[in-house]
Amino acid sequence: MPEFTYTIVETLGVLSETAKGWTKELNLISWNGREPKLDVREWAPEHEKMGKGVTLTEEEAKEIYKILAQRYS
Repeated sequence: MPEFTYTIVETLGVLSETAKGWTKELNLISWNGREPKLDVREWAPEHEKMGKGVTLTEEEAKEIYKILAQRYS
């Protein structure tokens, strides 16, 4: 697997936490120096390891917001 870099630009919130201390977070992350995107994934304490996640553009996040607003309004 090729190497990659990431920078957590902003932590927007913690969605949940496991008994082992891993947290599912919503963050703004820059992958490989690119424009930051919204990212949802699990992180080990201190962010030394990460699980698989979902990365969203601003437009995709707005669409999810609309869908959730319709569902839960």
